[in-house]
Amino acid sequence: MSPGTGGALSSGDREHAVVEAVPTELFVNGQWRPSGGGKTFDVEDPSTGKVLRAVADATVEDGMAALDAAVAAQAGWARYPPRERGEILRRAYEVMMARQEDLALLMTLEMGKPVAESRGEIAYAAEFLRWFAEEAVRIDGGFAVAPGGSGRVLVMRQPVGPSLLITPWNFPTAMGTRKIGPAVAAGCTMVLKPASLTPLSMLAVADILAECGLPPGVLNVVPSSSAGRLMEPLIRDGRARKLSFTGSTEVGRLLLEQCAEQIMRTSMELGGNAPFLVFADADLDAAVGGAMVAKMRNIGEACTAANRFYVHAEVVEEFSRRLAEQMGSLRIGRGSDEGVDVGPLIEARAREKVRQLVDDAVARGAQVLVGGEPVDGPGYFYRPTVLVDVPPDAELTSTEIFGPVAPIIAFTDEQQVLAAANDSPFGLVSYVYTSDLNRALRVCERLEAGMVGLNQGLVSNPAAPFGGIKHSGLGREGGAVGIEEFLETKYVAVAT
Repeated sequence: MSPGTGGALSSGDREHAVVEAVPTELFVNGQWRPSGGGKTFDVEDPSTGKVLRAVADATVEDGMAALDAAVAAQAGWARYPPRERGEILRRAYEVMMARQEDLALLMTLEMGKPVAESRGEIAYAAEFLRWFAEEAVRIDGGFAVAPGGSGRVLVMRQPVGPSLLITPWNFPTAMGTRKIGPAVAAGCTMVLKPASLTPLSMLAVADILAECGLPPGVLNVVPSSSAGRLMEPLIRDGRARKLSFTGSTEVGRLLLEQCAEQIMRTSMELGGNAPFLVFADADLDAAVGGAMVAKMRNIGEACTAANRFYVHAEVVEEFSRRLAEQMGSLRIGRGSDEGVDVGPLIEARAREKVRQLVDDAVARGAQVLVGGEPVDGPGYFYRPTVLVDVPPDAELTSTEIFGPVAPIIAFTDEQQVLAAANDSPFGLVSYVYTSDLNRALRVCERLEAGMVGLNQGLVSNPAAPFGGIKHSGLGREGGAVGIEEFLETKYVAVAT
């Protein structure tokens, strides 16, 4: 995908040029090739329902060819100088930022988020490449005298080996670079299966990495209309030694069962059900602003999205009013149109799920302050919604909404709200707003989550460890620990 498609072209022509510039074949052993079965699947624009491109649909044999390439390249790639691995990532970072506008538009067209948010994701995605470019030269080990003095303890850090990566549709670029970056830095080869709803963004990244000098076979990208059909044989094959997956807990559980057969290293970033706590002493301006970020980032289609708003009874009415005003003022439309705040949901099934969850809450007694219904016309749009008086038995309090809906529940007691917040099998992220330092520390310690946003509605940061506990996953991505997921520790006992 080359730069220079913006500027003189009309918006429609530019969109066409950006989409047509992306390779749509399989990327195996450094070459673009059609599916062995000759089949393709369609990628749609969720704002119109129209087809953007047809993408090669990998067969099991294609997947095995990709794994063959990764296995063959592993030994040489592991010996590649760390500095040179880092320089490839650094060059890819620079190219992504130079092509930010085109990459952002491509993402918006296949995923739906407003183009302003897509620009932010491209910068976020590129930053993982820059971060791990710097981590590549910091892989260390250890050397010590054995406690008895008769020998030496030598510790080596080595790449875990060929890795299988499965990425989601909601952050189609960043969730790829968050896995590719540490794998490249550690010296692991990869077979990556992008989400079938949004494969174009990851194909564009693969093209950039090849352009920046990534050797053949290190990264192989195999889009498929059926992840299970393609990936299960690769997992059970036994040559891949690592699986990194971002997606639903249901699918993650199935993948863990498959990986158990080969005792494969796994990292899983799974579902969430994030509580958002607003105490009576919170700065309401900051809390409402943070709520907008935590709820509406990515149209609410994020595992980190605030799913349950617990607001102290003393401020719940004011908080609800302000949030409803801001949610109601958002402009709905096609994400590629400048000035749009809310794009479509990813597909008709996703919109229907949101509709059913809202209707269930209303049937149980919740009140709609704003929104509460789909938008008529083409595309999969749903109005930003604020619900109050939400009963605890409403289905959306225990289900990840993945849409622009903010259910608000009043509370009066700290222990009560902590119990409610932790009453979930998920534990990815929680949000807390309070001006009391002691309460802030106390609540952050007691929340059962892998991440906490304290007086801020955004936790994602390439320099920080991202991940959850309980049913929200295993392992961490990003930060200083992100590369650990792709490294093995080898101990050498040295006689002296």
